[in-house]
Amino acid sequence: MAPAVHLTLIALFITGAAAYTNHTVGGNAGWLFDPNTNTSSANYASWAANQTFDLGDYLIFRTNTNQTVVLTYNETTFRSCSIDNSSDSDTLIYDKGNVEFGQPLTVEVPLTLEGANYFFSSASDGIQCENGLAFGINVSHGVGLPPSLNQPPPPAYVEPPSNADGSLTPPMTIQPSGAGLRVDDNVRRAVYYALTFFAFFQV
Repeated sequence: MAPAVHLTLIALFITGAAAYTNHTVGGNAGWLFDPNTNTSSANYASWAANQTFDLGDYLIFRTNTNQTVVLTYNETTFRSCSIDNSSDSDTLIYDKGNVEFGQPLTVEVPLTLEGANYFFSSASDGIQCENGLAFGINVSHGVGLPPSLNQPPPPAYVEPPSNADGSLTPPMTIQPSGAGLRVDDNVRRAVYYALTFFAFFQV
């Protein structure tokens, strides 16, 4: 029985280790665009057609800051090669905050939604996308998302209440009933100490 258990555990470990794949977009060509010839460095549609994509896999974009990496689930946004009319709920832009042109950049994009996922570069007012820096994939369920990617969304932001003049209301601490000393307790105690002090010196 023990050897069978060991073999089962080893098989589960191997399956778990091989469950997710990192896909380097475009292979050795990377995710690049030549503005002099208006051509992309690879045929990304052909590259994607030879891959199998599952939830939990990562797309690795080896690029530079002359290109952008846009993920959208909206085919209309993808076909337009523009993020102008996109929504925060269906389109994500990965740029890592770089602002200088020509800087090397590696962008890792997790696949977290089954079905159609579209990728393109929105740089150069859509010219890069229109000239090949774009592709679509179909993401299958596979073994499902790993726990690290399967997190519930954060709670929605709630605006703090404001006063009539528009200023924000400062936070208040409300003591539970019976907590602390009430004003009348303090008065009674002060009167008691005063009378005791007076009586002591009268003796």
